[in-house]
Amino acid sequence: MTDATSSQTPGGAAPNDGRDASGQMIAADGRPLKKSLARALRAQKLRALALIAPLLLFVLITFIAPIADMLFRSVENQIVSDTMPRATEALQDWDANAGELPPEEVFEAAYYDLFIAAENKAHTRLGSRLNYEESGMSSMFRRAGRGLDDIGEVYQDQFKDLNGDWDEARPWAELMGDATWISQLESWDGESTAPRVALRDDIEALLPRTAEAYQIFAEFVQTVDEDNPLEEEPWTMVHTALYQDLLDVDVSGYSGPRADMLKAADALVADPTFETITFKDGFEEIDEDWLLLENWRVIKAYSPDYTIGYFATAADLEKTPDGISLRDEDERIYAKLFQRTLFMSLVITASCILLGYPIAYLLSNLPMRTANLLMILVLLPFWTSLLVRTSAWKVMLQNQGVINDTLVWLGMVADDGRLQMINNQFGTIVAMTHILLPFMILPMYSVMSTIPPSYVRAAKSLGATNWTTFWRVYFPQSVPGIGAGSILVFILSIGYYITPEIVGGTSGIFISNRIAYHISSSLNWGLAAALGSILLVVVLALYWAYDRIVGIDNVKLGG
Repeated sequence: MTDATSSQTPGGAAPNDGRDASGQMIAADGRPLKKSLARALRAQKLRALALIAPLLLFVLITFIAPIADMLFRSVENQIVSDTMPRATEALQDWDANAGELPPEEVFEAAYYDLFIAAENKAHTRLGSRLNYEESGMSSMFRRAGRGLDDIGEVYQDQFKDLNGDWDEARPWAELMGDATWISQLESWDGESTAPRVALRDDIEALLPRTAEAYQIFAEFVQTVDEDNPLEEEPWTMVHTALYQDLLDVDVSGYSGPRADMLKAADALVADPTFETITFKDGFEEIDEDWLLLENWRVIKAYSPDYTIGYFATAADLEKTPDGISLRDEDERIYAKLFQRTLFMSLVITASCILLGYPIAYLLSNLPMRTANLLMILVLLPFWTSLLVRTSAWKVMLQNQGVINDTLVWLGMVADDGRLQMINNQFGTIVAMTHILLPFMILPMYSVMSTIPPSYVRAAKSLGATNWTTFWRVYFPQSVPGIGAGSILVFILSIGYYITPEIVGGTSGIFISNRIAYHISSSLNWGLAAALGSILLVVVLALYWAYDRIVGIDNVKLGG
């Protein structure tokens, strides 16, 4: 009987059968074959990824990122909560459907928010945003920015009459600021980094509203104005906060800096003759629109960080505290624009098919030399500026243009009955058909040039008529070219805005013109993003429907 160890080679090494001691296949380097193959495949994939990485990065930056940004802008609404954080929080407890204005606490929060926003020049941006939802709110916010000082001056003037130090910078800094911070301000040259604002702990506990208002003021003066708080008297908002604190707290036990001045102010506030004004009355004096219930309902409706309001507007709806409702009939414009855009894009695509098919058929059946010469005429429009081609159509189609003048000269129309061919849908369709026609001809030509002529000859030799030969043999083979050209022309036409803008007038513009308007003129980027998102979804839906009905695999550009 053979010993078990006799199957091993001398020295105990495994037999040279391509396997290790555990029975796994091994490579020439001694590693398991499975791991070596996985390593080789991984290296191959990394090399392939490195080759396409520049293209992927380009697509990500120029295509994916802009679309993602557009989708985000269509729902982003942080301007309200960022500009009016206190009022946004206070409005959460207010019932917008109760039929009553918000309580005094909301007007108080709005006062501080808008005062700070006005100093940062941010209140007008908020007004412009809300003006998209309720007309007149832009001017309401602008007036607030100019008039909020009037509320604070009611208290500032009385404090100043009591003691002139209340209108000076240094006494305020000594009352509110930490001694170390004041010392740093005294040696600050205005060019180096500003010292961090530091208030005394006892004053923050004693006068919380005043401390917060003064800190905001001091930080603004140091960082934005690049001035020294020791040389700038506080905003009137700080005086308002001081009045409110003195109403609520007892300062009789205060013994810190400027204690006598603060106690005298406290006694003044307690005097029945001290003049006051409610925040609600102050806003009313600035602009009576601040007491309109609908304006506050709009502010609350758009106070969340994200909103569907832009999409609601793009669908001719409006977001209200009661929910989504249909806009008035005279305000429904976007649904009509979407319908017009789709209808005219389909008409332009059909026009390009009717005009381009005979040309592509002719080019594919002519001798190569002649076809190449005629192809130059097809490509010639690409060498001319789009703006020049569109302007040329405007010259030709206008009432006193070339076409109307020719028709009048031929006696086909009367001089006082000239055809209206510009600033309407007809002008847009004609101009865009001319511009997009090459994009239809080229795919159809590339497909038709690959159809063997022998198929047609074979059909005729079997007794088929010219029409039967074309319809039963030639046309089905050219359908992929028609599909490719149709997709190309339709997608291009649905996003055009230069040509409709020049020759379309009011009845021939596309939804893309409205998107361009909101981006460049009204600066309503959220609505423009929502309209663009809807247009993107419509195109993708049509593309999906085309794929389901025709099959995208049947679309080809030749070969």
